[in-house]
Amino acid sequence: MQQQTRQPTHPGTILKEDYLLPLSLTLTELSGRLNVSRKTLSKIVNRKGSVTPEMALRLARVFDTTPQLWMNLQGKYDLGQAEYGSEAWQVVERLPARILHSDVVGA
Repeated sequence: MQQQTRQPTHPGTILKEDYLLPLSLTLTELSGRLNVSRKTLSKIVNRKGSVTPEMALRLARVFDTTPQLWMNLQGKYDLGQAEYGSEAWQVVERLPARILHSDVVGA
């Protein structure tokens, strides 16, 4: 696995910089539209919380995007955190190529 050179951006940062600020929306206004607590939204915007599938549906509806956009942002961020935040995965041994490329795999 090749390590990325830059950590992915948290979806809360995208939400703040690409949606809240340009649209002059407050957390209170957006939390009302999303029908979630201001605290829940604040956690996401402040990188203390994650975009759940349900939140992705809500954000997609409000901003006329897709839930996949928000889930992809969260997934990339989570994977980047795992990659940068821990070296534990690096001690996992790969299967030998003869096993990976045998007729059994992918059958």
